[in-house]
Amino acid sequence: MGVAQPAKNGSLKTVGRLSLLLGPDLAEVERILSRKLHSAKPHVARLTAHLQHYRGKRLRPALVLLSARASGSVEPAHHVLAAAVEMIHTATLVHDDVLDGASLRRHVVTINAGWGNPTSVLLGDMLFSQAFHLTSTVDARACALIGEATNRVCEGELHQVSQSGNLSLSEADYFDIIDGKTAELTSCCCRLGALYANAPTDTVERLAEYGRYLGMAFQIADDLLDLTGLEEATGKTLGTDLDQQKMTLPLIHALRELSASDAERLRSLITRTPDATGDLLSLLRKSGSLTYARHRAEQFAAQARSNLDLLPDSEFRDVLSDLTEWCIRRET
Repeated sequence: MGVAQPAKNGSLKTVGRLSLLLGPDLAEVERILSRKLHSAKPHVARLTAHLQHYRGKRLRPALVLLSARASGSVEPAHHVLAAAVEMIHTATLVHDDVLDGASLRRHVVTINAGWGNPTSVLLGDMLFSQAFHLTSTVDARACALIGEATNRVCEGELHQVSQSGNLSLSEADYFDIIDGKTAELTSCCCRLGALYANAPTDTVERLAEYGRYLGMAFQIADDLLDLTGLEEATGKTLGTDLDQQKMTLPLIHALRELSASDAERLRSLITRTPDATGDLLSLLRKSGSLTYARHRAEQFAAQARSNLDLLPDSEFRDVLSDLTEWCIRRET
């Protein structure tokens, strides 16, 4: 069986195909989320209701369900686990907005912008707690896998924060950071989907690898959007990485490739010059760094697809393949 290839215009069709193929399963995940996050406390209920606006493509629950369908069948445990990983992902978004000082997400005000940082921290903590309580209803193995992934996510975030302002960050260190803070959870989603579908061990491992490479490609694309995207399209505050002096792949590459004088100019733009995005982008284009980062994202996407070749032909495998294209072509 050949390596899975991305379908033509897959990035445009993927979201619709997800809804078509996973509609009832995703609806059950939403029912679990709604039930688990229900609160009799009016203030807490307002906060959890506001989180509905954070709802994106539900990529992580979809990965759990697609991996299950592509390697076996969806069981009740999958719905529970899909809801749990979405809670964890949402918790990281709420906490990230505090760290980044972001005021906009999905075209609405962030929790920290609307209710303050203390409320955001506590709400994120509640989401983490609810996720693990929910996972405990499945079994100890699921708790261990999700716990390990969450530990790596937090460790990756802590590592990135500790390296803010480190303009000498290497490409290898950058990949290590995004492997933890983003790719670990997408890998865990695919592992859970295959594992609880009773897929063979090799299939479980290959789908977990698919999820890891997909997460790497996704994060590089996200970092590019932070530099080149439009807020009206993405619906979230952009430029936060630069504001926090977080070194992402285009910046790392540019400092390595530019002449000494241009590299010094770029360092100045990163560390001291406000509202200099235009000049900074000019240097990133001059160094070929935006193109380089896109190419690296495409390489990770291709590595993700290569792990699908052991799966039987199905619409679910096709969508997993399409997701590798969507994640690097998206504008939101």
